[in-house]
Order: sequence, then structure tokens, then C-alpha cells
Amino acid sequence: MAAGWKGAHVTSAGRKQDEGERYRSILETAARLICERGYEGTSMQEIAAACRMTKAGLYHHVQNKEQLLFAIMNYGMDVFEERVLSKVQDIAEPVERLRTCMRLNIELVTRGWSKEVTIILHEHATLTGEVRAFIDARKKRYVRFLEESFSEAVRLGRIRSVQPTVAAFAFLGMVLWIYKWYQPDGKLTDEQIADGMVDLLFTGLVPPLMAAGSPEGAPVLALAPLSASGEKR
Repeated sequence: MAAGWKGAHVTSAGRKQDEGERYRSILETAARLICERGYEGTSMQEIAAACRMTKAGLYHHVQNKEQLLFAIMNYGMDVFEERVLSKVQDIAEPVERLRTCMRLNIELVTRGWSKEVTIILHEHATLTGEVRAFIDARKKRYVRFLEESFSEAVRLGRIRSVQPTVAAFAFLGMVLWIYKWYQPDGKLTDEQIADGMVDLLFTGLVPPLMAAGSPEGAPVLALAPLSASGEKR
């Protein structure tokens, strides 16, 4: 981290328990306001008032507004790694690993735990310099995890041959866009969304009979079988 950002990578480790809880409360409150109004539309004074503290008191915990945004995103990555990655990394079978990962990621977006994660997505271009690179590096570790899991699934013949980077970003595109349209009181529950997305990505749209042919004039969408090495036969 740059010298000018001393203290930017803050966790509750080493703090008194009540101070750590207070700090997390500030991040969560600020994240809620920024989600509602946007980063540019939210002032430090408004954040301080929502935290029931003075602006000077807020600056005791954070150096400036961009450092606060960085801390929110870093905390969001901590939450993501705790609630998603840590629960799937030890699943040996790659498709089950990916399916479970998708479900947990959807839950993170839909069940009220995701304000900080939403900010990572929505305000991704707001950070600058070294702190932006730091958050980007944490996000890229997730992309690599997905790429490696898809590669392993292909190699073991568990899925057809796909390009791992394309598959990883297709996975992410489906999951991470949910925050734009999901309504907690809408006609679909988060479980229905998870079921539908997992089925769509890992079962696909083509009925098995279509692999053998199609109605006249329609394209044939045959899926080539895989050898044990994951190569098309």
C-alpha cells in the first residue's frame, strides 16, 4: 500500500472488540447510503449523521471519502470470501464446486448481505491508483478460481469443452447483474433464481434429443462428447 494510504487496509484485528464493531457499523451504514444515493451523491456529513456521530468523529476512523470507499470495498471482499469462497474451495468435484459457488454468490446478492459487494460492482471505476489495483487483484483471484474450476471440469470430462475464461465471465455476468433487477418482494424468490441460474448454466438450453437433429430449417445444436482428457472426440 502507498505510504499516503497508511491505515487504509483496516480490519478489526488488534482493535478492542467494541471499536471493531463500531468501525464495521460505520462501513455498513456508509455502504447503505452509497447504495441508495451513489458515491458522488453521498456526503461525509450525511454519512456521519447516519452513524450518529460528528463529521470530526467520522474522520477519526477514516482519512477521507475515497479511503472510506476503499475500506467498504475491502470489507465487501472479506464478506464475499467468508460467505462464498471459504465454503467451496475444499469441494473436490469441480462441477459441484461451481454449482455451490453460484448458489452462495446469489444468496450473497439477494439476502441483504451485499451492500458492500454491490458497491464493489457499481463503483468499480471510482477508486484510483494503488488502492484500485489492490481491490482489482482481490477480484481477479475469484476469476482465476472460476477459470481453474471450469478447466478442471473439462479435463475430467464433467462438462463439454468450453473456454474457461468465457465460462468464468458468463458465470459472473449472470450472478453479479442480479443486484440490478432483483426485488425481494418480487414474484421470484432467491431460491427460484438460484435454481434457474444453476440449471441454465450447468444443464443448458438444448434438450438432449436436439443433439441428434432438429426440425427442418432449424440449426443443429449438437454437443460433441468428451474423452476422458476433456477433448472433443
